[in-house]
Amino acid sequence: MSTQSTPSILFTHRSPQRGFRLLELPPDLAELLASDDPPTLELKSPTHSQNTSASASTAPVPEYVNLCTPNKTYSIRQVQSSNSLHILTPSTGGAVRKDDLSIVAEEEEDADMDRGLNVEGTVTSIAKCGSTLELHTPPEGFSVTGVLSAAARVFGEGVELDGNGDVDVDVDMQGDQDRSTRKILDELFADIPVSKAQCKTGWAEMCGFVIPPGDGATLASPVSSYCWRPSAAKKLEVWKMIVDGAVLQGIDLGKQFLVRDLWRSVLDDDGNEPFPKPLFEAVVRRIRESGDGAGGDLKWASIDKDGCVRWVGETYLEATAPGAGSAISESQLLEAWRDQLPEAWRGDVSLSILPETCYMRPDPKTICFATEADRQKAKKNLPTDNSAAAKKTRNWHELFKNQKRQKR
Repeated sequence: MSTQSTPSILFTHRSPQRGFRLLELPPDLAELLASDDPPTLELKSPTHSQNTSASASTAPVPEYVNLCTPNKTYSIRQVQSSNSLHILTPSTGGAVRKDDLSIVAEEEEDADMDRGLNVEGTVTSIAKCGSTLELHTPPEGFSVTGVLSAAARVFGEGVELDGNGDVDVDVDMQGDQDRSTRKILDELFADIPVSKAQCKTGWAEMCGFVIPPGDGATLASPVSSYCWRPSAAKKLEVWKMIVDGAVLQGIDLGKQFLVRDLWRSVLDDDGNEPFPKPLFEAVVRRIRESGDGAGGDLKWASIDKDGCVRWVGETYLEATAPGAGSAISESQLLEAWRDQLPEAWRGDVSLSILPETCYMRPDPKTICFATEADRQKAKKNLPTDNSAAAKKTRNWHELFKNQKRQKR
């Protein structure tokens, strides 16, 4: 049997307690932080402007905090625990004195405890944590499209920009513009609550572009005033001119080509620009075979045929049928879609290559584009319009009948 001759370790409690929050790391992040080259972590949350940018028909953006590595995002959630966790600190020599301790014990045991008191082995509770913070990555990932779209202005018909440089820009000026663009995007992405790599990917997917101030002017605040995203109609216009210019100049878009030659092919006879060059580069960056998001060298490029065909179909649907009220027939979509592509690519057009989340069917014969709000509702199995909600409410008995049939 064990004996009680060994002196006990004295447990003390410090008052007031210190404020600690315990964060549980997933294995992949813990391994990354323990590596020879650990990344810098960032805590990001929606800014006030992002919270107030939601329309009146939608709920405000909830407040939250994400932890971001350079290329991955984790949501932080609080997990309550029925068992409190104590953070202990060991004795440091003269930090604890025997005369300062008040022993809590039965009277008959006081003398024995006093004789066996091990002051040097004292541990002290400095904090009590009733909950922990947990890092979580949702299965559907983190959508950055809505936040980035709200942070950039729409470039479409009737929008005019100040001239920011001609076709032939000298090397020094081009270098200044590139540095300004990188600085603007860095500041923009710093306020987006996902990792920088995910911001770059989202920026490239929506064909975002930057028009920096000319002549070395100081950046104004907010930097989002220099950030633009083209409307669906404008993206189609740029793409159509790219296809026509490639045909006239004999450029095979499926093979490697000089982006500079493709840009010159869209200029008119006097060398005038039909749209800003950064917009052209954003479209090329979106449909090229490989790249690194918002930046990267665009000297050479080749078009990803499969991805481009899919992007053109989705963009055309967004431009012509942005909602249920403007839905078009499937045959109309396929015919117009083919007309937007080079001759050799038209055989690849098929509704099956479009992501199912990008479109809706108001009725069996028509099709329309699904907005980001529609896609979020679809994830939560919510109706995408008020009539569908009313129909679902009135036919509640049909809903239960269908569920009963499925269980069989």
